[in-house]
Amino acid sequence: MIPEFEAISSKTKILITGGAGYIGSHVVKTFGEAGYEVLTYDNLSTGNKWSVLYGELIVADLSDKERLKKTIVKFKPDAIMHFAASIVVPESVSSPLKYYQNNTVNTLNLLETMMACGTRNFIFSSTAAVYGIPDTMSVNESAPMNPINPYGSSKMMAEKVLRDMHLADNDFNYVSLRYFNVAGADGVGRIGEAYKESTHLITRALKTAKGEFEKLQVFGTDYPTSDGTCIRDYIHVDDIAYAHILALEYLLDKGTSEVFNCGYGHGYSVREVVAAAKKVTSIDFEVEETGRREGDPSILIADNTKIKQGLNWKPKYDDLEYIIKTAWKWENSYREKYS
Repeated sequence: MIPEFEAISSKTKILITGGAGYIGSHVVKTFGEAGYEVLTYDNLSTGNKWSVLYGELIVADLSDKERLKKTIVKFKPDAIMHFAASIVVPESVSSPLKYYQNNTVNTLNLLETMMACGTRNFIFSSTAAVYGIPDTMSVNESAPMNPINPYGSSKMMAEKVLRDMHLADNDFNYVSLRYFNVAGADGVGRIGEAYKESTHLITRALKTAKGEFEKLQVFGTDYPTSDGTCIRDYIHVDDIAYAHILALEYLLDKGTSEVFNCGYGHGYSVREVVAAAKKVTSIDFEVEETGRREGDPSILIADNTKIKQGLNWKPKYDDLEYIIKTAWKWENSYREKYS
């Protein structure tokens, strides 16, 4: 039990969709450790049974509304947290229907079913991709949503549905958490990112260090930044999980619907991340610098003022080397344990 995260009630029940995936599994872990009763609902398309450390796992798809309804009626959750989504930006461009089906339509299925079953508290796993290419280096929640790919658009549509539902029914309340670049792993190495074809920079750098990739590609070295490479706001996955505890407490304390950025408020360039990965691993892996990818903003950093003030969020792991160390520990353990 984590003392500062004790559950509001020993009977507080949380249904977590996508709880067998990377971020969702860390949230399940955090809520389980804090004494909440959790139930994971996941189709295991990208998640893993072994990553669910607490509570029961229901293996089913959100498109199966009858199974979803039976699950909600039986479990009677006080809130639902929705992580089940497709997240690979290039894939969303080549397969847009998959993303609108999974990220938008299946969210509608979940919302329709939960409302019919009487659950009124909802926490949504959103993304900074809804902003597209913002006009400012540090973006706040009032910035316009202008996504540039189907992934961001599918998440934006879900957010608009949530807003309209709250306007139509004040008893329905939600928190949408817009993640920036989530990275790292469980500090003791039990769970971490286990996607076969990860597109995350830190994960790919570490896999290159392990020899799984021949080289790490750096896309673009002529951006208007200090070293010419893109700058991003990297946040440890356990600080993301912590934000969900606070978001739930906020909702259950009669909080109104809100949107919060999840980031540290500062960033690191691609070259800085690569240098840190080489330092942590003590491996001078090969890096190939190549041209820009279409649609990459030069700088994308969260203005996190609102979440710090509104939820009293105080991140614990704002340290790039720590983030990489936990990811490296996971990379070197999970294949032996679970492959």
